[in-house]
Formats: sequence, structure tokens, C-alpha cells
Amino acid sequence: MNRLTVNGTPHDLDLDPHETLLDVLRERLDLTGSKKGCDHGQCGACTVIVDGRAVLSCLILAARVSDPIETIEGLSDGITPHPMQEAFLEHDAYQCGFCTPGQIMSAVACARAAEATDPEAVRKTMAGNLCRCSAYPMIVEAVLDGAKRMGEGQ
Repeated sequence: MNRLTVNGTPHDLDLDPHETLLDVLRERLDLTGSKKGCDHGQCGACTVIVDGRAVLSCLILAARVSDPIETIEGLSDGITPHPMQEAFLEHDAYQCGFCTPGQIMSAVACARAAEATDPEAVRKTMAGNLCRCSAYPMIVEAVLDGAKRMGEGQ
């Protein structure tokens, strides 16, 4: 039996040693915000935050995770969007929306690590998150704005 703490809630699960964190989140915990894009760690659609760092959940074995996991579903209280979510909406940084949860999770980790200092720093930090719609200019603006809104590292 393994314990995963996701969005502050502990889950005791009998995990297969080969199950990825992404598959457990989506198929066992019904947290489908993290997307299965490439399933090879190249697109960033599956990004979640583990112990404060943005990680690609398709590349991590769930049984090896012991630190708290934060997904897109855990950012807001269900009523009020997280400041980064608000910034993405206001800057129209989501186009089709498929990559948006991973983009937002990377952006939150970037802001919390105080790496959202200027457009070039944001581009560098967000380089692993791919957007087929080419919303990159709006994404960079949203990350910078969201980081300001987050203030003290929300």
C-alpha cells in the first residue's frame, strides 16, 4: 500500500510498480486536468508540482513519489480561480486549452521559485511546455502577470 498526498488529500493506493503518476492521477483518482499528450516527457501537458517543483507526471513512477503532489484541480478553491489561472484567462493564453493545465502548473512553479522575472526568463523556464496553437506571446504575458498577482508565492 502506498500513500500519495494529492492537493492536500492523502490517498492510500495499491500501486503497480510500473504505473506512472499521470496514469494514477487520471485513471485512479479521476483528476483529469493533467493531460496525456506525448507520453514521453516532451510536451509538458502532464506537468504537476511535486515538492514545489514542476515535474512531468508521465515520466515518474507513482510508487516512487512520497512528496506532496499538486495538480491543476488543487490550485483554486473551486470557486475563485488561482491568480495564475486568472492571468491566463485575461491574457487569452489558452487557445484550444489542451496544454493549459501543464502550462499553468509550470507557470506557478516558475513564479513560486521567483524565476518569472522577465520575458526571457519565462521563455527559458517554460521551454518544456509546448503549445500547438502558438499562444506563446500571450502565455509569457500571463506568466509575468500571474507571478505579480501571486505576490508572496501563493
